[in-house]
Amino acid sequence: CSVCSELLRDPVSIPCGHSYCRQCISTYWVQPGPEGDYVCLQCSKRSRDRPVLCTNTALARLLQGLQQAGFILYVNPHVFLSTVDVTLDPDTAHPKLILSEDRKQVRCGDAWQDLPDNPERFDISVCVVGKESFSSGRFYYEVQVKGKTGWCLGVAKKSINLKGTIYLNPEDGYWTVMLRNGQYWAGAVPTVPIFLREEVQKVGVFVDYEEGRVSFYNVEARSHIHSFTGCTFTEKLYPFFSPGNNYTGQNTTPLVITPVDVTD
Repeated sequence: CSVCSELLRDPVSIPCGHSYCRQCISTYWVQPGPEGDYVCLQCSKRSRDRPVLCTNTALARLLQGLQQAGFILYVNPHVFLSTVDVTLDPDTAHPKLILSEDRKQVRCGDAWQDLPDNPERFDISVCVVGKESFSSGRFYYEVQVKGKTGWCLGVAKKSINLKGTIYLNPEDGYWTVMLRNGQYWAGAVPTVPIFLREEVQKVGVFVDYEEGRVSFYNVEARSHIHSFTGCTFTEKLYPFFSPGNNYTGQNTTPLVITPVDVTD
């Protein structure tokens, strides 16, 4: 499903021929988009009237058969991907961010720290990137988000603008997913809602540089969150982190880069 990025549940088709989970597309189309129309997320076909949802019985039977036969399984990405050691780069951290001594944790503090305004330091958005960069192959790491009310994770290219307001979308060099106001989103213009069955406690981030793919996994639920595909990478990529602001005092829990359990 292009909305929830999981196997179709109660699949329905729309007039252009594409299929979605009934609940996902119904929720996505509760009201028309900014231009007053309904848009297919797969082919971008627009309709002024809300398209009719038709039950796709054939697809439902196919999915049921594959599941019963054991062909559809979740595979932990770290089983076949290269895990990497990621640490946070303090020289890039916004002055309100507090990093742990081992540079594996980050949270948003209440006050600005007296830090030099390096060219590579975020000055408006409470973000930080990893010390390590990657320009080929595959890499995978995991970040604990349990207990947080807001966060953003992903990768960013080397040439991103760290000063001023940043825009979290691939066109500006960011491939991210986030939690905002109780809803999961993929960074894009406009942002794309992600509908998940389970609350995310730990996020697995996987990049295949040559294939042009960035994927996110719900580690505890053993499920896929979202993928960016067809990307063209031409420069170094850095792990990207934002623990979110803490205006209400309810988002004090840090983001934690955790070891990957390769025995699972």
